[in-house]
Amino acid sequence: MTWLLPRLLAVTVAMVAGGLIGLFAAGGEFVLVGALLGGACAVGMTAVRDTLRGFRLIHWLRGSQVEPAPRDAGLWGELGYRIERSIRLRELTAAREGERLTQFLSAMEASPNGVMLLDAGDQIEWCNSLAADHFGLDPRRDRRQRVTNLVRAPAFVAYLQAGNFDQAVQFPDPPGRRSLSVQVRIYGAEQKLVLSQDITERERSEAMRRDFVANVSHEIRTPLTVLAGFIETMVNLSLTEVERKRVLVLMTQQADRMGTLVGDLLTLAQLEGSPHPAADRWVALRPLLVQVEADARQLSAGRHGLVFPGAVLASAALANGSVPMTAEIAGAQTELLSAITNLVSNAIRYTPQGGRIELGWVRQADGSGVIAVTDTGPGIAREHLPRLTERFYRVDGSRSRDTGGTGLGLAIVKHVVQRHGGELDIRSEVGKGSCFRLVFPAARVRDSEPAVVSGGTAGIDASVAASLAVPVEAAVN
Repeated sequence: MTWLLPRLLAVTVAMVAGGLIGLFAAGGEFVLVGALLGGACAVGMTAVRDTLRGFRLIHWLRGSQVEPAPRDAGLWGELGYRIERSIRLRELTAAREGERLTQFLSAMEASPNGVMLLDAGDQIEWCNSLAADHFGLDPRRDRRQRVTNLVRAPAFVAYLQAGNFDQAVQFPDPPGRRSLSVQVRIYGAEQKLVLSQDITERERSEAMRRDFVANVSHEIRTPLTVLAGFIETMVNLSLTEVERKRVLVLMTQQADRMGTLVGDLLTLAQLEGSPHPAADRWVALRPLLVQVEADARQLSAGRHGLVFPGAVLASAALANGSVPMTAEIAGAQTELLSAITNLVSNAIRYTPQGGRIELGWVRQADGSGVIAVTDTGPGIAREHLPRLTERFYRVDGSRSRDTGGTGLGLAIVKHVVQRHGGELDIRSEVGKGSCFRLVFPAARVRDSEPAVVSGGTAGIDASVAASLAVPVEAAVN
């Protein structure tokens, strides 16, 4: 209020000055009229000046207010300053609120779930890109559109209209590619927060878990049933010595089968629950392949043609004068041996008598290492390749059980190679055999002595390798 007293004083002085001027200018009998006119003129001039100042302030207010307010003295200067200050404070507050809103929306955009905001009429106010992908929406074009006009899934529409949001609803997304779980929460004035989540992988995991439990129960129940039947037979019936021996052999087979199954399950549990193998503990490859070859020849019993790298056994190295294998892999020796043995054992089990099985090792040009097991068996159809490493998955269940397999071997191989930073690559074609490759990254492969680095497929028959070079590859990661 510092402007009030000076303003009253200025108006008073102007009126008095104008009256005196009018008094002297009029003279005679018009002295009073002249004084009044002079005072009125002075007041009018003051009013005109105030009007011009007010006009400048109004003109500034009608504009963008980017420039500073008119810097007049007195009332209009004080009024302009306070108005400008109020505007600047409001702009600052709006900017801060806008920044907070932007940060909030950015956080919602980064959310692992789909987020969609609906008004009281179920019209879309905003949605992040993940929600747009889940519901098949356009985040910009579909704003202010009623969501049930765009998302026509019956389960979602019924859920939204029922208004009971205690539980989430599940339904396939519009293209039918995946399963969604949607939860709605009410906020504000009947506005709705819609949260969506892709649960395809979770449902797949749950289905695999259920299948796993069912398969384990079935696989263990079968030999137990056989054992129980034989035990009952031996208790209740008088058997000849030949029959008794035959029953004991069959019981031993079933007990071995159940022991193998339990052992594989324990191996998988250990692989999943233990830390990854150290990257600085080097395992020589040659002794592993020596042991694998010995086991393979015993399992095959001369029924197959087995071809191993020429430098694996010392006798072979001395016979052909080749340089002994010097490759080393960083990891766990028992796990590597288990993975290679599983691949070779599978090849022997599923390759008919007289077939050929080869084990090869190669250092590729990028420094990575590949252990390849190739067979001339019946091959595997393309549609089965992506699922081969699933637990208990069998291309032919009855045939797999006849060969003594548990259905867990390739699952173990996959876990082992992934724990060593590599991948299991499967190539197969019906009628042309199969090739299972363990690919280890360059960081986990080295040579203890200088060795020739090749980009080929050493140890693999050329004709088989050529037949597998067609595009029938399925990398199982």
